[in-house]
Amino acid sequence: MTQDVKITVDTTALRHNVGVLREVVAPAETMVVVKADAYGHGAVESARAFVEAGVDWLGVADLDEALELRRAGITAPVLAWLHAPGETFASAAAHDVTPAVSDIAQLESAAAAGVRAVHLCIDTGLSRNGAVESEWPAFFRRAAELAHRLPVEGLMSHLSNTSPEEDGQQAAAFLRATGMLGDLGVEPPLRHLAASAAGLSYDGSRGTLVRFGLAAYGLSPFAGRSAAEWGLRPALTLSAPVTSTKRVPAGEGVSYGYLFRPEHDTTIAVVPVGYADGVDRAASDRASVSIGQRTYRVRGRIAMNALVIDVGDDPVEVGDDVVLFGDPSRGHQSAADWAAASGGITYETVACLSGALTRRYL
Repeated sequence: MTQDVKITVDTTALRHNVGVLREVVAPAETMVVVKADAYGHGAVESARAFVEAGVDWLGVADLDEALELRRAGITAPVLAWLHAPGETFASAAAHDVTPAVSDIAQLESAAAAGVRAVHLCIDTGLSRNGAVESEWPAFFRRAAELAHRLPVEGLMSHLSNTSPEEDGQQAAAFLRATGMLGDLGVEPPLRHLAASAAGLSYDGSRGTLVRFGLAAYGLSPFAGRSAAEWGLRPALTLSAPVTSTKRVPAGEGVSYGYLFRPEHDTTIAVVPVGYADGVDRAASDRASVSIGQRTYRVRGRIAMNALVIDVGDDPVEVGDDVVLFGDPSRGHQSAADWAAASGGITYETVACLSGALTRRYL
């Protein structure tokens, strides 16, 4: 019943969020990251909304994601920063995609392919992709030597968001790298270190470009803080219909393992969405959903293709629309609520939604 589960994406909210974020970080430019199918929102349609709203760049994880946007007719600047071993960058050159390169081998391949420009990706302390500081002298020197045919358009890194002190250390390292490049005569116009969390809270990290991910979708990157504090609006609603109801007597077990046995006679409603659709099983017997303006608890184990809610004596019927999460201003549970129920993070709650689910755009 995957076709009965709906993801509704409000593109007006996406455009609104870009407007808010552009104001927050002005005069810095903005990039919105649409990797992982735009955090579950649908990459192509979301990217179109972001471009219409005036975003300067789109960001993706890899070239396959970039090419999906190009095949859909999206011509805005696109940056891709994770590459397979031995990547030739021929597709980047052919489709005007800008790669971020993390080492000399990638730099040489990009130059040989004839890409328009590159961003240099460095590691300032996240210990993920990017050249570490001991590699900067040789990496930057070779970039300077190639700059006449391969312009260095940007310098990028990523904060760990561990603490203000450690983010400050990373920002200082980023400034050292900028200085080293400047000494070689390379001054990238785009310098980007901050993503959503730092872009909203740490002015010293913004550089000349901020990469927004979760915030652009109207979701907060901070535990315990709502995106509404910045005037952002959640764009995604996950819903499914009630497919059956059943009266259950007190003490009767419900779903796998009988995690739930009602204390009183009650009615349960079955909703055809489960962990195969990306709804985390860890939220079993903890998360809540909405039907109209009423909130109901998920009861028992979330199964592969279904979950059960306790509706008590309310007149819930087959076909009633059940909202798992959406916009709290409309009385819905938030993606953050579901993340808390599952012991995860909001990023997972939306990004793990199955690509097989129907997405409808308003």
